[in-house]
Amino acid sequence: MTTLLRVDASIRVEGSVSRALADSAEAAWRAEHPDGIVVRRDLGRHPIPANIWPAVAAGKMGLDVGPDADRADIAEATALAADLAAELKAADAVLLAVPLYNYGLSQHIKTWIDLLLIDNELVGGPGPVQGRPIIFTLARGGGYGPGTPREGWDHATPYLERIFGDVFGMKIRQAVAELTLASVTPAMAELVPAAKVAEEEAHVSAKEHGVAVAKELTAAAA
Repeated sequence: MTTLLRVDASIRVEGSVSRALADSAEAAWRAEHPDGIVVRRDLGRHPIPANIWPAVAAGKMGLDVGPDADRADIAEATALAADLAAELKAADAVLLAVPLYNYGLSQHIKTWIDLLLIDNELVGGPGPVQGRPIIFTLARGGGYGPGTPREGWDHATPYLERIFGDVFGMKIRQAVAELTLASVTPAMAELVPAAKVAEEEAHVSAKEHGVAVAKELTAAAA
């Protein structure tokens, strides 16, 4: 039995493109693994408090944090960080749905990643998730491709690639929808047709990645 860890980061539920793309990838994966387990962590709806990471970092570095109450907070934060790392390590594959906010990552996903980076096994390389597949379903409100006015303004995707590909050693697949704000931004009205095409193509990619990852896991278990 295989396990897929799905992590959503969008603050939107209805109308979220990154979530919809992840739904397509998950459905394709489930079709291949009907008995598989999907573990969900919704960072958009249930964000990790921003003060958790400083508490874990302080505990790891042995900093003097004062009263016993603060020490209790450190113990609780450290336990949560350990749970998050264990969740990732236990997954046979990961599905990460991330929107581009303000040209970068939201605090929701960044806090989660910061806590994962506390784990020595994950960053020591080759770590426990080395070689495992991860699918990014990414939504970008504008256009950031080569030759566009904002080429290079997407600071989220390169970071995700660096952490999950270079640091954790995972095998990355991506399904990307751009121009997702065209339908609600008057200045982008002429880009609506292109946005629809981009989203349709991203759903096709998401499904293909879901199937491919499922088959990789089946082959590995054979």
